[in-house]
Amino acid sequence: MPVGESGKISSSSVGSAEHEDGRDPDGGAALSLDQAIRTYLDHLTVERGLSRNTLSSYRRDLQRYAEWLAAAGVTDLSGVKAADVSGHLAALREQGLASSSAARAVSAVRGLHRFAARERLVPHDSAAEVRPPAPPKRLPKALDVEQVGRLLAVPDADSPLGLRDRALLEFLYGTGARISETVGADIDDLELDIDPAVVLRGKGGKARLVPVGGYARSAVQAYLVRARPALAESGRGTPAVFLNARGGRLSRQSAWTVLHRCALAVGLPVDGPYAVSPHTLRHSYATHLLDGGADVRVVQELLGHASVTTTQVYTLVTVERLREVYATAHPRAR
Repeated sequence: MPVGESGKISSSSVGSAEHEDGRDPDGGAALSLDQAIRTYLDHLTVERGLSRNTLSSYRRDLQRYAEWLAAAGVTDLSGVKAADVSGHLAALREQGLASSSAARAVSAVRGLHRFAARERLVPHDSAAEVRPPAPPKRLPKALDVEQVGRLLAVPDADSPLGLRDRALLEFLYGTGARISETVGADIDDLELDIDPAVVLRGKGGKARLVPVGGYARSAVQAYLVRARPALAESGRGTPAVFLNARGGRLSRQSAWTVLHRCALAVGLPVDGPYAVSPHTLRHSYATHLLDGGADVRVVQELLGHASVTTTQVYTLVTVERLREVYATAHPRAR
């Protein structure tokens, strides 16, 4: 296989016809690391159709793996042991590689060994028992109360779509509903008179009754009376609470677009790891309840979590908030 002066695998070798089965051209069974990597990249290019960027990343990851094995005295794929693969992962961690990059590198290595074993280029899969590192769990990013207030005030309450958008955002924040539960809600699910509440149907079709706060109730009622009838005229009588401009049920994508537009209007992030999304309002709902003294079991029921363990991540968010307040307010904090 073509190799540069530095010993690196040449990108031009991917897709070449030389040694098409990855074996020695004279019929021998030896499979060098370079041949194995070249054959695997050929497979990813032709059979899997991966993007150029992904292939480039895999090529770098596998080149680094080959160099590490060569330094350890391993020159062919059949000679690799599980301990070698684990050792490479440990080396990546020692280098301070980001968890996501390390996970991708291990995925590339495991894919190489799995492919070689499946194609019977090696007797067994040496990386079968090696797992990529678990990425650190990112805590949900909640908006503060002032940010939520500014966001909810963006829609124009003088137009049908503006009334709908305000009702949509108030509903998301006032009930903690998932976006799928919100756009899936029907008129018959609402009870806004004596004890305002809504029936939400969550994962697995499991229904739960959730209170609707005063702001959300007022916004939804204004939308139902002043805007929904006009929107419904263009449709076919859908029972959905939230309608699009054509009178049909509002889609998840359209609801996300509404929030995206409003977030931009008040300078909230719409890109990156903490971009505002419909789920951000759900995170904010849970965090603000806990900050206000709600029991975690109550919040679990309101969110429709099957396990309280899922809900407890929000208690970590509130602890972080307490630390921030302490660090800025206490005279001996620094």
